Amino acid sequence: MKRAFRAAVSVTAAIVVVSVSPSPALALPPAHQQPPPSTASEALDQYRELTKQAEKVTEDWLAAKTDLDKKNAQLTKASADLANAKAAMAQAAADEEAFRGKVDVLTSASFQGARFNKLSALLTGSSAENFLERAAALGVLASDNEQALSKLTGAVNLAADAQAKSAAAQKSAQDATNAARALTDKIAKTKRDLDARKDKVQAAYNELSGAQQQQLAGPVDNSVFLGPPGAGGRAAEVAMQQRGKWYVYGADGPNTFDCSGLTMYAYNAVGINLPHSSRAQYGYGKSVSYGQWQVGDLLFYGSSPGSIHHVAMYIGDGMLVHASTSGTPVKTGAAPDGGGGDYLGARRIAG
Repeated sequence: MKRAFRAAVSVTAAIVVVSVSPSPALALPPAHQQPPPSTASEALDQYRELTKQAEKVTEDWLAAKTDLDKKNAQLTKASADLANAKAAMAQAAADEEAFRGKVDVLTSASFQGARFNKLSALLTGSSAENFLERAAALGVLASDNEQALSKLTGAVNLAADAQAKSAAAQKSAQDATNAARALTDKIAKTKRDLDARKDKVQAAYNELSGAQQQQLAGPVDNSVFLGPPGAGGRAAEVAMQQRGKWYVYGADGPNTFDCSGLTMYAYNAVGINLPHSSRAQYGYGKSVSYGQWQVGDLLFYGSSPGSIHHVAMYIGDGMLVHASTSGTPVKTGAAPDGGGGDYLGARRIAG
């Protein structure tokens, strides 16, 4: 890999783990209850704390939206299964009725004397040829009745199976509908909380001095980056091309990004689709051992898979690129600590 990327890059403050709670904002203090800072240092610390809280709520919001997409896909499939089951049940019922009618006709003919055994045919026939003709006709009648009975049995079984599948599809569709409604309500509540926190973060940022804002932004890295061959290398090139673009909660490019928005954008650009959620992205690809990272691998942060709140991309030479936090543009840092102090694990999305 050819690249000019050796200068040490300052690392932003590590993101503190915030545990996931059943309600998106339950474990976090309300945004309006933050005490006013008394010093410039406290102002910067408070800003960082506010951004961590907003990032956690953002991830709750994005994860819920991703889950809703899955539930809606399940609902679509369940609805299609239900329609197919109903059609199959109607066809099976029609087949059953048709075969039952044929069996009834043949059975009625038998009782009315149309069917005789071969001895009767011999005794009543006027010649050997007549016997053979009558016996052949009786054999056809018996064969037809046997086939009709077999088809009727099959139709009855198909009708019962279709009815069971229809009931299962109906339940699946109802379950998916209920889950989607619950998630929709959760998303709306989480979004309201996020909007309030974003306003608080912006107000706190506006109170910082120019020097403090520059401290948050960190040094500019304009080094040339050339990724190795393959999708991972190309995705890393795309991510590095976004350096200097600002962090915005819930943004996925092309001009602003949050953490999972950046990694999603980079991989989507090379034909690999990822969801806009760091927790959801953790379920893609294959696990990579600590220190065995390759260019394009995703590094995740959180105390557990259910509490993941940040994702970065490894770019080689012990470095990563990420959209770290509000007030900071897309930038590089040391891997893995540049992405936070609670590194959880890595996933290889390509290769």
